[in-house]
Amino acid sequence: MATRMFIDGEWCDAASGATVEATSPVTGESLGPVADGDREDARRAIAAAGAAFNAWAARTGFERAALLHRAADACERRRDELARVCTLDQGKPLKAEAEVEVGELIEFFRMAAEDAKRLEGRIPESAAPGRRVLLLRRPVGVLGLITPWNWPYTMPAEVLAPALGCGCTVVWTPAPSTAVCSGVLAECVAEADFPPGVFNFVLGPGPEVGDELAVSPDTQAVAFTGSTQTGMIVSRQAAGKIQLLEMGGNGPFVVMDDADLDAAAEAAQVGCFLGAGQSCSAAERLLVHEAVREEFVARLAAQVERDVRLGDPLEEATTLGPLNNEPGAAKMDEHVADAVERGAEVVAGGARADGFPTRLYWPATVLDRVPPDSIAVTQETFGPIAPIVSIGSLEEAIEQTNSQSFGLMAAIFTGDVGAGLRYADSVHMGLVNINETTNYWEAHLPWGGRGRSESGIGRVGGRYPMETLTELQTVLIRSEPPLPPGRAS
Repeated sequence: MATRMFIDGEWCDAASGATVEATSPVTGESLGPVADGDREDARRAIAAAGAAFNAWAARTGFERAALLHRAADACERRRDELARVCTLDQGKPLKAEAEVEVGELIEFFRMAAEDAKRLEGRIPESAAPGRRVLLLRRPVGVLGLITPWNWPYTMPAEVLAPALGCGCTVVWTPAPSTAVCSGVLAECVAEADFPPGVFNFVLGPGPEVGDELAVSPDTQAVAFTGSTQTGMIVSRQAAGKIQLLEMGGNGPFVVMDDADLDAAAEAAQVGCFLGAGQSCSAAERLLVHEAVREEFVARLAAQVERDVRLGDPLEEATTLGPLNNEPGAAKMDEHVADAVERGAEVVAGGARADGFPTRLYWPATVLDRVPPDSIAVTQETFGPIAPIVSIGSLEEAIEQTNSQSFGLMAAIFTGDVGAGLRYADSVHMGLVNINETTNYWEAHLPWGGRGRSESGIGRVGGRYPMETLTELQTVLIRSEPPLPPGRAS
């Protein structure tokens, strides 16, 4: 298959004619040529989005909702294709994860369609008689949307759909390593027949296309999901614009001595190994009370042995597929080696798996007695790893949690709900789950990092992006005639 760009209502190649070959992390085989755009392509798309903005913003929420539902309908019709291409392009297991992600994609478009009908302003009181004040929500303009490879459908949809719903026009550029499945999603959106220029899809390297979306004077907002390092660059380049940034996480998963260990082990498995650990909400460091550490490690190892199946992601029984790219696999190599050198014990996994079509298959890895200063604990590994660190108290769990600059997601397992709430009150995290995995989130709820952290600003989820991507316009109406001269108004 060939993957092209969509600009101003037309499918097109890169202006330069350049292409790159997409390769599957599953098989190592080619998935076909992908248009390789540059700044010129991004500028054409931005210009088209700018020209389309006023007419699109003038549409009613109900009109925009109808088109969002049509995009969801297209995704429904192509559900099987979307899932299969996601597996081949990203690597996640077809039945266990890719099909689920397609369902989430559809949900975001349906939800945005309904939220578009209910984007309300306010009528505050005026301080003076005979006046009425209207606060109206207006879309900010053209949105440059930059999305990652780990959730190639969910991450775009959670911003793209609300942005279109509230009246913004959009230029979307996906991560190059999942351009093929992103292209199928773009086809579904194009099938909804939005007016030309409202939705645009540009392919190319981040330092070219993504940077142009950030720096262009003709984009009024920038949304980015990805690493902290890249997000900081985007934020600087987009200075002065509306920004919606979801960046890195290093989620602590706390297990206290009064926790339900079976439930905690099951939740840790999901937290550490869903998406092969390639998730900003992953349980990246397990802080386990010393009194129950050995028992918890044994239960987690048994859980992994029983339920995690590394293999061909197109096979129904597979729950863990390959990593998406070689830099991610190399980071796993580095983090595991560093932990072992510092004295950690390998309980499960520990090295790349042999016998697969590519070298990207990493088994679920459990490491016990990991020193808290090892890079598997202090940095975001973004792979299928469960590094277990001993703690002795709730206070130590709080201290360890707040010792890092990330502020996205944390979880705690405890039999004392009060202790769980004290933990939530004390940690600098955007989300805290009590007796639930880090990877649990409901799509209508706000999701994002706390301020003063390296995990971003703003919130996705439900209607929350609409609040960021609209601004209040104040309209004051003097409904009574002026008072006679000499009278106070």
